[in-house]
Amino acid sequence: MQQHTVKVGELTFDARTGGPEGGKWVLLLHGFPVNSSCYDAVLPRLHESGLRTVVFDQRGYSAGARPESVDDYRLNCLVADALGVLDALGVQYAMLVGHDWGGIVAWHLAGKHPDRFTGLVAASTGHPSAMRDALAMGDQREKSIYIKDFIAEGAEKKLLAKSGAVLREAGVSAEELKPLTKRGALTGPLNWYRANFTGDIAEKLACPAVEIPTTLLWGNEDDTLGREQAQLSSRYVYSDFRFCELAGVGHWIPQQASAALASEIALRSAVF
Repeated sequence: MQQHTVKVGELTFDARTGGPEGGKWVLLLHGFPVNSSCYDAVLPRLHESGLRTVVFDQRGYSAGARPESVDDYRLNCLVADALGVLDALGVQYAMLVGHDWGGIVAWHLAGKHPDRFTGLVAASTGHPSAMRDALAMGDQREKSIYIKDFIAEGAEKKLLAKSGAVLREAGVSAEELKPLTKRGALTGPLNWYRANFTGDIAEKLACPAVEIPTTLLWGNEDDTLGREQAQLSSRYVYSDFRFCELAGVGHWIPQQASAALASEIALRSAVF
């Protein structure tokens, strides 16, 4: 993997590229609260499949990309960051992959910039409109109750108390937790919630339907994102759609099912 320091506007992102020269590009976007290292077990498998990868620590996670204003973490900013990193690296087209919050950003990239992306593989996170539907009809509202704690004042202190017990109980490893323990490092990631899950949430998350081939992987032991928001995503994909249920897998698909995720990415990248 090659390390890059990528300048996008006034922000500086930590990025990595890897894989064979001439391979098709894949952009992988991480979620909360882990950085791009969540894909470390996925990347070598993609490289072996002939794919070339881009990962970067997103806004709030890269030390040089931590603006103070909550509004600077709105989805339009997060989408612009991804496009800016691709532009800076000279990547014109790529396959999209996103997990958790990275999945929400990926859906927006696919819906708003279909000319830049050849396909989408979302892990855990359904289309934002499907999430809206699930909040109204299923158990997703109960599963999402934790968000109230994430947007509350003092959430950083609560989540890092007792060596990050809350996050560790949710499945975050001690190694993944370590970068968040640095002074101010958790505020940016939490601002993703504060910026987009307050006020008119439906308007902030509103996303066009996707018109590129899409695969959605969902673990049937995910206690954060339910089945409804995953399966209802087919309504908002106006192209080939594949739903892949992973038995015995929870929320952390990149870490828990890296082989399955890599296989689906390689399959979606293939041209028949």
